[in-house]
Amino acid sequence: MIENLLLGNMKFRETDFDGNIEIFKKLMQGQSPQVLWIGCSDSRVVPERITSSQPGEIFVQRNIGNIVPIHDWNFATVLEYAVAHLKVTDIVVCGHSDCGAMKALDKESHDAYIPLWLNNARDAKTIVDAKISPPKTPDEKRERSRQIETENIRIQIDHLKTYPLVKSALENQKIAIHGLYYDLYTGKLSKVI
Repeated sequence: MIENLLLGNMKFRETDFDGNIEIFKKLMQGQSPQVLWIGCSDSRVVPERITSSQPGEIFVQRNIGNIVPIHDWNFATVLEYAVAHLKVTDIVVCGHSDCGAMKALDKESHDAYIPLWLNNARDAKTIVDAKISPPKTPDEKRERSRQIETENIRIQIDHLKTYPLVKSALENQKIAIHGLYYDLYTGKLSKVI
């Protein structure tokens, strides 16, 4: 597999890099993305690809379930750097259909870390299950999953707003926060919030 990655890089250099050398020369001087993208690690949801963004346009934080953990040094560091130093103007929390992390909320796990991490999203399942009847058909199961996935986006935005840096930036109208949902079946990116 590593050979495929190296061959892919050779193709990238021959086409994208050499073909857009001015963009890459500019990026050598530094970065100034306008967006902090908080998304899922799912290999099917590549932010730059699904938004047709160029290198340097999006500062990306990806993790299992597009979670905004409260009291997490890794996440807080990314957030601080993006807001305080890069001066991003928009923060996106993007969830997606067929999310394995959201499906895992329904399963008992013997993993050491995944269940602990998913506690940051457990309320999404609780909220949806309180609103709808247990699903009986495949369509109802898909709809329940979609509701959990979109509710998780809302919950993670609430988590994001607990960070003092974000509270201050919102109050001073320095940033805007957006919730987006990517549908794997249609390729459509839509607003949730």
